[in-house]
Amino acid sequence: MIYLGLAAIALVTAVLVLSDGSDSSLGGVIEPDHLAALASTGGILALVVAGYWRQFRASLGPNLRALFAWALIGLALVIGYSYRDRFQGVGARVLGDLRPGSAVSGPGGTVMITRRADGDFRVEAEVNGRVQPFLFDTGASSVVLTAENAAALGLTPAPAEFTARVSTANGIAYAAPIQLDSLRIGTITERRVNAMVARPGSLAGNLLGQTFLTRLSSYEVRGDRLILSPP
Repeated sequence: MIYLGLAAIALVTAVLVLSDGSDSSLGGVIEPDHLAALASTGGILALVVAGYWRQFRASLGPNLRALFAWALIGLALVIGYSYRDRFQGVGARVLGDLRPGSAVSGPGGTVMITRRADGDFRVEAEVNGRVQPFLFDTGASSVVLTAENAAALGLTPAPAEFTARVSTANGIAYAAPIQLDSLRIGTITERRVNAMVARPGSLAGNLLGQTFLTRLSSYEVRGDRLILSPP
């Protein structure tokens, strides 16, 4: 191995001498300075490899096994990087199955929510930056917050403001109109969303209604998955 390094240096030196200091070597492909640097680097690398090769041969069996193990690790890393998008998609689906209601990102910016065991789609959304649970309700004409959840967000309409009639899947409820700074589900964020605060005690949970859903390009149910598509 040492002799190979020395031979490489000698060969490059001979080429430089024969080039007679001209501006290029090897037909103009490699500059003389680059060729000299390549020769010195190759020689040093050969000397280093030669030193390690003696130690490698001393315990050839264990070292070969270790080299094979590292090769497998490197191959696994390359494969993992090449298929990282698919692996992320599988991981997201598993997360959605383990935590129904959590928003899982899909292709094209879509968001997927898994149906809960009770048959409803419960959606975890961020309202003005704070997480709130919602019931997906196409029958609700508006996004509706319970009085208690609205109060937790600092939204407390006066009693005289509960004058709007809101249609829900369970019937008519009276609520106070408000506007949310932002409503975010997964990667989908809508700002200045019109909403309602239900009269205290009139609603059991928040409703994800049409004032948000109509802003989407589409929403659909596929089996036990709710698919929301961004605008």
